[in-house]
Amino acid sequence: MVSSLDGRIAKKDNSISWFETTSNYEKGVSGQDPVEFLKTIDCYVMGAHTYEHALELSKSYGWAYGDTPTIVVTSRNLPVERQNVELYTGDLRKLVNEKLRPAYKNIWLVGGATLARDFIHLQLVDEIRMSILPIILGEGKLFFEQIVQEQTLQLKEVTAYKNGMVELCYAVSKKNID
Repeated sequence: MVSSLDGRIAKKDNSISWFETTSNYEKGVSGQDPVEFLKTIDCYVMGAHTYEHALELSKSYGWAYGDTPTIVVTSRNLPVERQNVELYTGDLRKLVNEKLRPAYKNIWLVGGATLARDFIHLQLVDEIRMSILPIILGEGKLFFEQIVQEQTLQLKEVTAYKNGMVELCYAVSKKNID
């Protein structure tokens, strides 16, 4: 997930102009080649609102997820404009354990906050990667707003980039759920 320093993942109007940063951090590293990084992802999972936003952005910027299989979790009948996009309604445990894990090694949940909350609550998340951009938005959608239970994390990696972005990678501790 990409967020502002104050934990916002979207402005009220869903614009992404704040993703561009003019910050400079001399001690930072250059970013990983995005094309090479995206090749490591076997499958994307996203919620309906994220999918609708991605469809809207694709009109100007193209489909960001390429030909990688994409599962959209929704109870609505949304338009499917690409062969690699599939709508899914049902139990998230079954989706992950019966459909995704047997077929894919590196599955990325790309949004949104409600779906992330559900995956975290059901212990279907192995790690959380959060890229924090050097901006405070002050208002908009919070990423962890809907998390209602405590979740222990183990820091795996921290990377500071030349553009001022910091990436945090945490392993998610597994515990018994109710």
